[in-house]
Amino acid sequence: MISKELLDILVCPELRTPLSLVDERLLAALNQAVAEKRLKNRAGETVERPLDGGLLRGDGAVVYPVVDGIPIMLVDEAIPLEQVQAQP
Repeated sequence: MISKELLDILVCPELRTPLSLVDERLLAALNQAVAEKRLKNRAGETVERPLDGGLLRGDGAVVYPVVDGIPIMLVDEAIPLEQVQAQP
């Protein structure tokens, strides 16, 4: 996973705000949406690979995916959370 040292220096590439690791509950919800092929990133592309983890922006609006232990810190790859939180 992501070390504390790395997490301390990473910031949102869009807003330059701190990030935190997603919790297990949110990660499970994201991966459920991936499995159901209903999770899209900011570019509008369907997220096809399950996430190993995620980095949550401070305002809770988006998650930057972690795939194969690598944080994907591109604005277009960010996953807007309203599509997960709006689900029952």
